Amino acid sequence: MKRLLIDPFQKISSHVNFLFGQGISSVLPSDIDVEYSKKTGRIKNFGSSGKLIGTFKTDGGIALTIYGAGLFLKHPNFLFNCIVPVDDAMPFVSEGRSLFVKHVYKCGINVRIGSEVAIINSKQNILAVGRSLFPFSYYHDKNYENSRSPLRGVGVKIREGIKSRST
Repeated sequence: MKRLLIDPFQKISSHVNFLFGQGISSVLPSDIDVEYSKKTGRIKNFGSSGKLIGTFKTDGGIALTIYGAGLFLKHPNFLFNCIVPVDDAMPFVSEGRSLFVKHVYKCGINVRIGSEVAIINSKQNILAVGRSLFPFSYYHDKNYENSRSPLRGVGVKIREGIKSRST
């Protein structure tokens, strides 16, 4: 089994900063628990005090958990990776259902196609985490002149909602 040549905390910190914005890794606790792949020796996931923060995906991204998104939300720049739904959609999103584009009230400027996003309410409480299927520019296309608006379909594929977890 191969071991990393770089410090695991430094690897995770640089990865978080690259994906979510400069300085966001400053909220990571110093006592991170790291799980390695038995086959490749690479970092599989990381957490703190028995709670999972995120999992490294094969495409280079990090799949966040509710706990991880709440941890990163302590940094003000993480709001650029968040989406706020309209009030009517919040109960469905918190149950783990997909968020449709027409139900997006506000979207952060760091949201890209396939990027990891946190769904929050207006008081900045985490509702869910998932993967965005559209970029920031799509959510803010306000061309409602046509009768058939381009704003259609699932905007965020929710992975985990706060009410969908079994506690």
